[in-house]
Amino acid sequence: MTDATILDMCCGSRMFWFDKQDERAVFSDIRAEQHELCDGRQLVISPDLIADFRALPFADNTFPVAVFDPPHLERVGDNAWMGKKYGKLNKETWREDLSAGFAEAFRVLRPHGVLIFKWNETQIPVSQILALTDVKPIIGQRTGKSDKTHWIIFIKE
Repeated sequence: MTDATILDMCCGSRMFWFDKQDERAVFSDIRAEQHELCDGRQLVISPDLIADFRALPFADNTFPVAVFDPPHLERVGDNAWMGKKYGKLNKETWREDLSAGFAEAFRVLRPHGVLIFKWNETQIPVSQILALTDVKPIIGQRTGKSDKTHWIIFIKE
């Protein structure tokens, strides 16, 4: 798996991937599960590797590219489809968890490696998230119906 050039640190159902089986990537997530959504569609979370983004099982400087799209919901019901689809943050530890995720992303990235970070600020403003890392972003783009989804690119020094 470490021959791959991209690490998706919390792949979920691989929603934004053009090729959900892209051989260039290692798809990692803390969960593997399947759910039927309210409209009958299947939500499948099937990572190549079960791993916690706070403690990745890779050596330093392994990947030239990492993707970090962590759960962004702090308040969501246990059986809500949004929680099943996107995961849920721990209300007490989310700041520490995301800070550790950023640290791990930069640890496993090679020098001058690229981190692609995605965040939806429906519940938590992106400014609070960017404060959890000392690495400064270089490019960002807002998308979505209300411009609440942020795509942000970082480069490891």
